[in-house]
Order: sequence, then C-alpha cells, then structure tokens
Amino acid sequence: MSNRKRKASGSQEPVCILCGRADVDPDICGNMLSESGIHVHEFCLEFAEIPSEARPTQSGTLGLPVDAIRRAVKQATKQQCFVCGERGAAITCVATSCQRSFHLPCAMDGECVTHFFGYRWTFCPEHRPQQDISEAPAEGTNCLICLEPVGDSLSYHTLVCPACQHAWFHRGCIQQQALIAGSLCFQCAACRDSILFFAEMAILGIRIPY
Repeated sequence: MSNRKRKASGSQEPVCILCGRADVDPDICGNMLSESGIHVHEFCLEFAEIPSEARPTQSGTLGLPVDAIRRAVKQATKQQCFVCGERGAAITCVATSCQRSFHLPCAMDGECVTHFFGYRWTFCPEHRPQQDISEAPAEGTNCLICLEPVGDSLSYHTLVCPACQHAWFHRGCIQQQALIAGSLCFQCAACRDSILFFAEMAILGIRIPY
C-alpha cells in the first residue's frame, strides 16, 4: 500500500478535507484554498465529484462550494482508496463499470491517469489511456532528460515521443519538464515536435501549465 497519504498530526499546516494531507507537492495537488474553516487543494477539488457550477471562481478562495464539498466528503467516507487502503477517496475512475476510487496524492503510486484539461477525467490502472506502441525500449536506452536508464520493458513510468518514436523518458522527468516549460515551450527533447507530443502527454496524465 502507498505511504504517501499522511495526516499532518501535530502540524499547524491546514489539512485538505478531501485528501487528508497537508504535506503534498503543490504541483500535484495545486494550491490550498480556504473558506469557512474548509481547506481543500485546488486539484483535489477539481477531480472530486462536485457539480461544475459549484466550483471555485477565478478569484481563488472566493466562492468555494462549502456545502458541496461537505457532501462530497460525506460520500467519500464510504469509498476506500484502492492505493493506500484508507477511506475518504473522493476521486473515482471515469469508466462506467469501475468502482475504484483514490486520493489525488495516491494517483501516481497507483499508476492512475488524471486529465488536467477538459472534463478532468480520472482513470484507474485498468482503464487508463496508454500509448500505442508494441516495442519496448532497447537495452541501455536512457531517458533524454535525466540520462538515466529507462529499462527494457513497457511501463506506466516510461513514455516515448509519439512523433519520432525513439526518444524515451521517465514519466517523472516529463512532468518536471512540462512544469518548467509550460504550454508554449513543451516539446520532445529529441525531435522538437510540440503538437503530437503535447497532445499525447496531456492524455497520458502529464500536467502542462497554461
């Protein structure tokens, strides 16, 4: 089970009411929003099953849907995170027949995919989108970002450029590159393709800030 979900016992940091954590990377869960004693991570709120008309306004902490959040939390107490095993999982796989739920900080440990665009769809390992590739990286292939080996098998943590199809990367390295480059400069480090590369990485769960 994952050990990433930990409540901030004894800490003065506010704890997100949806994921139960304070000690998370804001690149993963977003900024902490607060209103009426409710604290919630920006992205935990976006991926939870809360009506779209009840989401926060662009002004940040103004207009937080406090009542809707409380209802979502109550519902989440019935749902167990399939990654860490704890209850309170407010995010559910988008596949109609799937009942798997999870906390946003547990997503990568559970090899889930989250779409940071459009309808904010979420996918468990069984139903997540995958690259249409049949050949694993050759032995000795290195990630073009960190220059460390990517291994010789296909996996959730290994991605290839859909344009040139020979540039391999670690998922974590691609995510960091996306956060640094942003939507205007995000491209394959080998062939410099930005159109196919951008679209496929976003579909595979890479968050690319606008």
